[in-house]
Amino acid sequence: MKKRGGGMVNIADVAKAAGVSRSTVSYALSGNRPISRETRERIDAAINELGFTVNAGARALATSQTMVLGLLLQFHEDEFPPAMLQYILAVSNAARELGYDILMVTDGDGPGAIRRITSSNMVDGVVLLDVTHDDPRLPALRQARQPGALVGLPRDTEGVDVFDLDFGEAARLTIDHLSALGHRDIVLVSPPRHVFERGGAYAWRFRDAALERAARYGIRVHPYYGESQQPGIERTLNAILDARADSTALVVHNDASIAALPAVLRERGVVVPRDLSVVSLYSQDFGRTFLLPYTAVETSPDGLGRTAVQHLVRRIAEPHYGPPVVGFIEPELTDRGSTA
Repeated sequence: MKKRGGGMVNIADVAKAAGVSRSTVSYALSGNRPISRETRERIDAAINELGFTVNAGARALATSQTMVLGLLLQFHEDEFPPAMLQYILAVSNAARELGYDILMVTDGDGPGAIRRITSSNMVDGVVLLDVTHDDPRLPALRQARQPGALVGLPRDTEGVDVFDLDFGEAARLTIDHLSALGHRDIVLVSPPRHVFERGGAYAWRFRDAALERAARYGIRVHPYYGESQQPGIERTLNAILDARADSTALVVHNDASIAALPAVLRERGVVVPRDLSVVSLYSQDFGRTFLLPYTAVETSPDGLGRTAVQHLVRRIAEPHYGPPVVGFIEPELTDRGSTA
């Protein structure tokens, strides 16, 4: 914003309007020294009145920080975009609340992208989404000066903070719920085959734990790969339901499939839970978006994104904060009356 008489509003203008020194404004912007609440409020009021915007380059020179977090992910053509968007929104909101901007990087060369944004000091830290079992981005992230945080569990967690849902426990919780209701023949719709092949460990962590838990109860579980795009989603769901007409319960670990399921069951004349019990995994926001009425384990994208960003920002502020953290969100099952 320009000031009267020409020129851009700068720190000196803010200091004069707030009745403080330039160094006090600088400290307030950088957070390098504590500022009293009253002084902070006067500075904020002056910033708002003058329309002052911190120049990112000047701030980087003054504080050695960019106040930017790199967010690395890939949009695969064969995946269901609304699922990924939940995590992007969570990370972005948490970063903004802590005073950070987000540089979203979708480069297909993940390792190269990490080296580029960290070696040039474009970011203060990096968040990885869409983490795979043997994620090729991790060696580059470990070599970077900046800290990193992952939403998703890789095989090797060395040197990074990792946060994920406990998918194994989510599966056991789901099978326990259905077992207590007397179900003995269950269909499981998993993520698409390509998710398994790309190393999406969350997919087999849930499937394998479900099969193991069901075997303990003597329950038959019939696992199938679901799809991520139409018309394959509905075609595959119908084929599965035709093949397993005698099964009494359906567990859906597939965002695209659960979003399409109400229409598929309605077309088939299937009433839940009278004809078929349904349990799934999705977030509350996802459920509201697609009007899903099913009993489900909360996947907590907001909690995961927020926790990852909070830990990353603390590592930026305190480089010797402590050893890397591997944290799991405990799954919670919400009964919405879709099982009987």
